[in-house]
Amino acid sequence: MKQFRKNRCLRAAAIVIIVTAALYFPLPRAAADSEKHEIESTLNHIFQERAEMLLHPQSEAVNNYYLPDKSSQMALEHERFRAEYVTSWADKRTIKLTSSESGIRIIRQSIIGDMARISLVQSHKVGYVYINKVTMPEQVFGVGTRHSLTLKKDNGAWKIAREWYLDPLDEDPRKIAEGPERAASSPKAKLEPGDGKKYKRKRAVQYAHKYAGAAWGAGNQHHYNQKYLDYTSKGGDCTNFASQVIGDQEEGGGLPIAGGWRYFANSGGTQTWVQTDAFSNFLIRSGYGKLIAKGDYQHIATPSPKHPEGAIAELQPGDLIGYILRHDDTDHFSIVVGFDDRGYPLVDSHTADRYRVPFDLGWDRNTKYQLFHIRD
Repeated sequence: MKQFRKNRCLRAAAIVIIVTAALYFPLPRAAADSEKHEIESTLNHIFQERAEMLLHPQSEAVNNYYLPDKSSQMALEHERFRAEYVTSWADKRTIKLTSSESGIRIIRQSIIGDMARISLVQSHKVGYVYINKVTMPEQVFGVGTRHSLTLKKDNGAWKIAREWYLDPLDEDPRKIAEGPERAASSPKAKLEPGDGKKYKRKRAVQYAHKYAGAAWGAGNQHHYNQKYLDYTSKGGDCTNFASQVIGDQEEGGGLPIAGGWRYFANSGGTQTWVQTDAFSNFLIRSGYGKLIAKGDYQHIATPSPKHPEGAIAELQPGDLIGYILRHDDTDHFSIVVGFDDRGYPLVDSHTADRYRVPFDLGWDRNTKYQLFHIRD
């Protein structure tokens, strides 16, 4: 989390439209329930069609759910750009996307005449295989997003007039990092995380999976740990989550709480607990973390005399990755939770919620990575 500056941990896709509502006349209960069921059915279709765009980017089926005006078309264009980014990333990593399934949970909805305002959570499951590894099973990961939508009824059908959400996949498909053919393939992929004297790696990974929020695959009924404040609306919850993973004494990694790095039940986390730069500096100063390498995708993935398999291959489950977008400031943190069957590092995070997602999906060639090994 960053305070008093533009929030970069939140990857927001915001489409703005001014909606003027007509006078509201309450519907009879049966009619209101019928409208709600109709809206829910429509939204399920919309989100599944958008999920399938990752498999079929040229599909036009989703077009029918958008209005012809500029704001609605901007929302549609975002979805197309998003699908293009994911499929382009897959091509660069010699990956073929094989499945894409959406599940939604409506939190609030308000119907006023021919307008409806909706808040919902999507849990999105994506599967992939490696093109050159025909015997390798399908790999899966999950993403969770929170959406605020305005729908308008047009010719008897509900369509999207406006939408806003924190999008972890909102990147430019023309700026995907190039890398070596075996980029980030880790020899540690088959090793189970072990527990050291100070740091419980296995528990840290279990904690990350349990509290990965809205992401498909997460536990705790897709809720964060209620012991901690949610900093999503205050600049991002990614660092707060990383601190929990390595520091929670009951379920997490259990690193000893030290110095200014701590969480208070009544007031929340300290600066080093919740802010990206302060946390990054704390890891080094405290000796809790060792910076293995820092650089762009090419730098951390390419083998070198110091890192024969590439620096990224030195990470273990329970380690951390910091993401830098500009000005050499850390903007985001994720937790390494394991590797796919080819040895590619996978991460969990908050803001947005990720579960076993390839570590560089959602980032571009300008991103720099800080690879932190947490000392046992």
